Parts: sequence; structure tokens; C-alpha cells
Amino acid sequence: MKKIVIFLVLILLISGCVQDETVYVTHVIDGDTFETADGEVIRLLGINTPEKGEFYYEEATEYLRELIENRYVKLTGDKTDRDWYERELRYVYLGDVFVNVLMLEGGYARLYLLKDKKYQNVMKYAELDAQASHLGVWRYTN
Repeated sequence: MKKIVIFLVLILLISGCVQDETVYVTHVIDGDTFETADGEVIRLLGINTPEKGEFYYEEATEYLRELIENRYVKLTGDKTDRDWYERELRYVYLGDVFVNVLMLEGGYARLYLLKDKKYQNVMKYAELDAQASHLGVWRYTN
């Protein structure tokens, strides 16, 4: 019995302990943060969008709102579970659409990776494509 418990604990540690879940989005707060029907605040993992008053803030917020507000989304985690503000950090899917990558591809966000590397390559390529095309936050870069 003791070996089974240890084995199960190891599986949970390896898998990151964060289970996928489906939630209903009731309110988009800004381009990388939203609230669910159960009152949980979620921040999109691996990206950072402009803050209020910064260039492209309104566009990023409205784009995320159009994508996910009043819809069900699937959340999945990585190594970091919560940020300094106790918001859950998650990758977000709308059906088969990877919302975090979509935000990068459109130039609505910049890559913001800490120790979470699960989708690092696909996210980096999405950002590089937006940069090369001078989309969104990259509009005035050389």
C-alpha cells in the first residue's frame, strides 16, 4: 500500500498537479486576464499584454473579449500555478484554438516565460512572426 501511495504522489508531481478544467468566462479584465463564473481570476500563462494606458491595450483587451467572454474555455497548467496576485496561471483553449498563441500571433501580446516551458517553442515562433510582420505591439519596431 505504501508503494502505491508513493507511486501516485510521483505521478502527480511529474504531471504538474494541475488538472485540465473547463470554465465559463464571465468577464475579460484586460488582454491577459479574465474572471470565471466561479469567481476565479485567470491570467494567460506565457504572455504579457499592454497595461491600461499603454499602446495597444484597448485592442488586446477587446480581442480577448471577442474570443472568450461568455464562452466555455479549457484551462491547462504548467509548473507555475499562481502569480504574486494569487491569480491562476493557465494556458487557455477555445475548442482546438490555443488562445495564448493566438494573442502572440496577432501582436496583441509579448512572450513572458519564466520557468514554464511546455509550449515555449510554438509561442516563441508565434511572437517572431508577429514581430516580422510588425503586427500590434510590434507595429513601430524596426
